[in-house]
Amino acid sequence: MPRVKYFKTDENAPTPLTFEIKRKVRFDELDPLGIMWHGNYASFFEEARVALGGHYGIGYLDFANNKTSIPLKKFYVDFMAPLEFNKTYTIKAILHYNPAARLDFEYEIYDEENRLMTTACSVHLMLDMGHNTVLVAKPEFFENFCKKWREGSLNA
Repeated sequence: MPRVKYFKTDENAPTPLTFEIKRKVRFDELDPLGIMWHGNYASFFEEARVALGGHYGIGYLDFANNKTSIPLKKFYVDFMAPLEFNKTYTIKAILHYNPAARLDFEYEIYDEENRLMTTACSVHLMLDMGHNTVLVAKPEFFENFCKKWREGSLNA
């Protein structure tokens, strides 16, 4: 199955940032067919996204401490194969650079044999404390982060 390209890649954009976590499917996450219920995939992606944000200093609390929230605008999932009970999967979060005040995440889930099971994407907008969409300037801390990212000077 050919891979879906969720985001356009600008040749001048910095390399996407990635972070991986491992997660086991719990019994309470199964549907009546014995596979992970589709609604539970979002929590897998969120765990990987939170880990990436924490690693790079751009997590939910970093934005909140800078008077910005990053609500979900778009969420899309492509299922290739079901996740099974008690099996461990690798969830990769990939942050793509975007010059706009938004976060473009892509996700991949791999099984223990490194087979691609699921791909997804999410787009998060930035809102100020009045719940207004940030359109003109990114929060200063995030603009500083993006500058380091563009320069290739982030601590990985």
